[in-house]
Amino acid sequence: MITLMINNSKIKVPATSTILEAAETINITIPTLCHVSIDCLNIRRQTGSCRICVVEVEGRRNLAPACCTPVEEGMVIKTNSIRAINGRRTMLDLILSDHPKDCLTCDKNGSCKLQDLASEFDLHHLLYDGAQSKYEIDLANQSIVRDLDKCIMCRRCEVACNEVQTVGALSAVGRGFDAVVAPAGMLPLDQTKCTFCGQCVSTCPVGALTAMNQKYPVWEALNDDKKTVIVQTAPAVRVAIGESFGLEPGSISTGKLVTALKRIGFDTVFDTDFAADLTIMEEATEFIQRVKEGKNLPILTSCCPSWVKFFEHQFPDLMYMPSTAKSPQQMFGAIAKSYYAEKLGKKPEEIIVVSIMPCLAKKYEASRKEFSNNEIPDVDIVISTRELAGMLKEAGVQFNDLPESDFDNPMGESTGAGVIFGASGGVLEAALRTAADWLTGEDLKEIDFKAVRGLEGIKEATVNVAGMEIKAAITSGLGNARKILEKIQKGEAKYHIIEIMACPGGCLNGGGQPYVEDQSDALEKRKQAIYKIDKDKSIRKSHQNPDIIKLYDEFLGKPGSHKAHELLHTGYTARENI
Repeated sequence: MITLMINNSKIKVPATSTILEAAETINITIPTLCHVSIDCLNIRRQTGSCRICVVEVEGRRNLAPACCTPVEEGMVIKTNSIRAINGRRTMLDLILSDHPKDCLTCDKNGSCKLQDLASEFDLHHLLYDGAQSKYEIDLANQSIVRDLDKCIMCRRCEVACNEVQTVGALSAVGRGFDAVVAPAGMLPLDQTKCTFCGQCVSTCPVGALTAMNQKYPVWEALNDDKKTVIVQTAPAVRVAIGESFGLEPGSISTGKLVTALKRIGFDTVFDTDFAADLTIMEEATEFIQRVKEGKNLPILTSCCPSWVKFFEHQFPDLMYMPSTAKSPQQMFGAIAKSYYAEKLGKKPEEIIVVSIMPCLAKKYEASRKEFSNNEIPDVDIVISTRELAGMLKEAGVQFNDLPESDFDNPMGESTGAGVIFGASGGVLEAALRTAADWLTGEDLKEIDFKAVRGLEGIKEATVNVAGMEIKAAITSGLGNARKILEKIQKGEAKYHIIEIMACPGGCLNGGGQPYVEDQSDALEKRKQAIYKIDKDKSIRKSHQNPDIIKLYDEFLGKPGSHKAHELLHTGYTARENI
C-alpha cells in the first residue's frame, strides 16, 4: 500500500493501482472512452489512446492519462483542475472534429459514450473544423456493420478481439489521421477469421461497430398474408429484454415477452428452450456413445456458432471433437419446416422462421449454407434482444404493462434443462441430467450439478455419473477456450466433455443484449433469474418433455436415428486462419 493525495484527500491504495483506480476508491469519477473493464474475466485494459481521462500531477509538466498512469508514493493529483478539464475538452473537440454528425440516425444514438461526454461537457459548438475521414461501410456479412468514419481509435474493440477472445481479427491500421482499427489489409469481416461474437460491438463506445439490423425484414414478413410467420425466443432474452424498458437486470419477463410478440403480429410464438431440450436428446446420445466406445473424447458442445467458427479457424486438427448436433436455433428451424409444416399442411417455403437471440453470431449461423434444405434456410431472419426492443417501441407496445401469456404448442413446451442453456455451464448440466438418468435407468432426484455453474471464465469439475467419474471443463470467452484446447493439444489435460461459449458469462452476455454500464451486476442477476426459472419448472430434464417425446414418437423415431441425423446434425469445415 502507498499513500497519495487526490483532490486534497489523503488515501492509501495498492501500489499496483492506476490513478483511475485510486480515484474510484473515493468515488471520484474520471471520464474515459478507451478504458475497458470486464469484471467476470478479471480484465482491465488501459490503452491510454483517447486521453479523455487526463489529470494534473504535481511536479509533472504534461497532463497524465489516469487510466494508464501508475500511482507513486506521495503523489499529489488534481482530477478537477481547470487545466485537466480544459485538456479533456480539447481532446473531445479533436475527436469530434473528425466524427460524423449523424447522431439522430446513428444506431448508437442514446447509448453512445462520446455523445454522453459531449453533453456532460456542455459542448454545443466545435472549435476545430478540418478534414473528415471517409471509408466504405462494411456490410458484407450478416452480423456486424463496420463504419470506420466513426472509429475514434479508442481500441476497445481491439482489446475485446485480441485479448479477451484471442481471435486476432482486428488491429490498428494506418498512422496519424488515417489510423483506424480494422482487419489486416482492410478486408471485410467475412473474409477474415472473425467469429461474429459481437463482443467488439458490445465494447465499442460509439457507432463504429453495430449489429446488422433485420427489424424491417421482420416487419415485411409480418405483413405478408401469404406467409405463416413463427418466432422462437432464446432463454437469455427473457431475463434481459426488460432492461430496455427500465426494468432491473434479471427481471423475468417470459409471459410479457410472449404477449408482446403476439401483439405485433406473429402467427405462433414458440420457445427455443423446446429445441434446447431436443438438442440434449441428440447430444446426450452422442456423448454416451463416445464414452462407452472411448473414442473422439472429449466431446465439445456446439451450440455456439461463434465458438464453432473460432474452432474451424484456430483448431482444425481437433475437428473430430465437436458434437455433430446442431444448435437449438437451427434444430428449431429444421423441425418447424418439416414436422410443424406437415401439421399445418404447409410447404416449407410458406413458413418464415424468425429467431430472437442474445447473440449476433446467430445471424451468421442462420446464413450458413449447411443449415438449409433445398436452398430453403432453416431460419430465415434473426434479430437481437436490442432489435426486438426497438420493434416493440416502434409499435407503441407498453411492455411493462402487458399481461402474461403462454407459449403456443407443440414447440412451446420446455423444461428447466432447456432454459439454463442461457448461462455458462447450462448446456453441460442439462446434458448430465439426461445422461445420468439414461445410464442408470433411474429418475434421479439429485440433478443440480452446481460445480459447473458460475461466471468464472474457466471451470473444471469431476462429476459422478452412474458410477463413472466424468471430467468436465466449462469455458466462456474464446480466450479461455483457447487455453483449454491448447492444454489438450499438448497432452496436459484430459476431459470427457467440454462446454464452450464465446461470450464471457455465456449467452446472458451476448453481443445482442441490452447495453449496460455495470456488466458484472447485470450478468449475475441474469444468471440468478435463469436458475430461478429452472428451479420453478415442474419438469427439469429434457428427456421428460412430453412434446419432445411426442416428436420422436410421431416423427423422428429415436435419438440418433437416420431421420434425426438428416434434420438435426451437421459437420464442420476447416478454414484459413487469416
